[in-house]
Amino acid sequence: MGDRILVFYGSYRRDRMGIRLADFLVKNLRTRGADVEFIDAKAVDLPMLDRMYKEYAPGTAPAAMEQLAGKIKAADAFVFVTGEYNWGIQPGLKNLTDHYLEEWYWRPAAIASYSAGRFSGVRSGTAWHHTLSEMGMVVISSTLAVGPIAKTLDADGEPTGEAGAALAKAFPRFADDLAWWTEAAREQRRRRAPPY
Repeated sequence: MGDRILVFYGSYRRDRMGIRLADFLVKNLRTRGADVEFIDAKAVDLPMLDRMYKEYAPGTAPAAMEQLAGKIKAADAFVFVTGEYNWGIQPGLKNLTDHYLEEWYWRPAAIASYSAGRFSGVRSGTAWHHTLSEMGMVVISSTLAVGPIAKTLDADGEPTGEAGAALAKAFPRFADDLAWWTEAAREQRRRRAPPY
């Protein structure tokens, strides 16, 4: 069985373009042998944060929250696919992540950003780096930045044109970096229990 990777996507918009990048990542990580599951914040549909998962008595959290907690705890690594809203983080994805804390600890995370314009969501990606680090993840140094998203990936998540070729060329390093840190973190957890 390959690395267990959760790919998170957070747009709630009607005409979601970033889903193309999520599809590209899921497909290509699976091709490399990873056990990948796509987590769509809109489909999970957690409420605006009132109580974190850990603040519920055991067995009393809403079903969707409980189910996702189990998936996060069982994962080896995470990929966050993030669009840029007004130079910042998408609220849907941020709301989903904030429901959890300890469940994220001691695993690597990778960031893939996108936008409709030429800046490719990099400002959102930068903001996510700090956020995920604070939440106990090791954020890998390799990132993917895709833009304009409509000229990079078609509706099936397949690379198109020069921008798509650049993405396809950048992906192997991104995936190799994530795989290395995933193995390193898993082996360290086997050797020694995390300090907290």
